[in-house]
Amino acid sequence: MTASGPEKVVYTATAKVAGGRSGHVKTSDGFVDLDLRPPVEMGGPGGATNPEQLFAAGYAACFQSALMVAGRRAGIDASSCEIACDVSIGPVGRAYGLAVVLTVEVPGVDETQARELADAAHAVCPYSNATRGNIPVEIVARAG
Repeated sequence: MTASGPEKVVYTATAKVAGGRSGHVKTSDGFVDLDLRPPVEMGGPGGATNPEQLFAAGYAACFQSALMVAGRRAGIDASSCEIACDVSIGPVGRAYGLAVVLTVEVPGVDETQARELADAAHAVCPYSNATRGNIPVEIVARAG
């Protein structure tokens, strides 16, 4: 199976890192300009962001947008939903792997509707599509 990208590219984000996990990241537009440090839990000094936090932030933001689209399609106002994204890293054989837990809270709906919206968002979210089949992604859906 080959990967397929977008039919038409509408935006490309560019970030440059120098120094790896103990370095610095900056986007081409300068909006992200951050030091990177491994967390204390991984034997690092902490005190700065790390790739897992950046991935969690991006996935949560993208998933929330996808959930709001799913809500509009279902006639449900999901604009006050909240998404928490936990990105875990740990050894997988001789390498390292990631795992994700997305916790979705949708006020004003019941548990069944929250699950349906979360599943619909997971079907269209670009981060979900990129990770599907590559890392474990668990979705916890809660009514608000």
